[in-house]
Amino acid sequence: MLTFTEAQLMAWVSPVLWPFLRVLAMFSAAPVFSTRAIPLRTRVGLAFLVALSAQAALPEQPVIGMNSREAYGVVVQQVGVGLAIGFAVRLVFVAIEMAGETVGLQMGLNFASFFDPMSNSQKSTVARFFGNLAMLLFVVINGHLMVLLAVIESFRRFPLDGHFIDAVMHMRLHELGGALFASALWIALPMIALLLFVNLTLGFISRVAPQMNIFAVGFPVTISVGLLGIAATLPLLEQPLMALLERAIDIFQG
Repeated sequence: MLTFTEAQLMAWVSPVLWPFLRVLAMFSAAPVFSTRAIPLRTRVGLAFLVALSAQAALPEQPVIGMNSREAYGVVVQQVGVGLAIGFAVRLVFVAIEMAGETVGLQMGLNFASFFDPMSNSQKSTVARFFGNLAMLLFVVINGHLMVLLAVIESFRRFPLDGHFIDAVMHMRLHELGGALFASALWIALPMIALLLFVNLTLGFISRVAPQMNIFAVGFPVTISVGLLGIAATLPLLEQPLMALLERAIDIFQG
């Protein structure tokens, strides 16, 4: 009869268990992976497949028993680091959607808002369009592969030591959030300048021809110019999205 000791079982299970927890936590927070269209069982199976396939690329990990005190700290660390990776990637999408909100506010389309079942919040039409476009670009530029690579590389920068507080201090996600929201304003800046010029022109026309109903004319003109500006600036969205994604992922790569 074959017999196995607890040490032997943990030596087999430990290299797969801890990466599995980190990848599964990332799948629960990262965009595209955490959508409701992907069932929970599919996410669990995919996380296990990724953790098993990454064994050759992972650094040598210590064997940690499930009954030891270190196991609780390691579980918290894996879940925390995985959620942090997903949250950092989600911040990139939030920055793009914030740029859409700003553009929609200048166009006067923020009143047309819809309920987004993915985020359980109200979003304007332009912000939702920018978010969906960013999601498509994320898949096209292999952003999902970059996120998976960041999870694997994060084991070099944040090894299995159970020190989650130290890992959070080294991440400094608050600085990343500030930089991403500043980048959102830079993405929307061309449209803001264009629509500001249109509004100044309409204001000048209203002073020259007071008999013209500027409110009846200005609204369709602003929307038309805004749509043309969006069509002209959309091809330029790939570069800032790629730069923001690389900046978010560099935090977790060793």
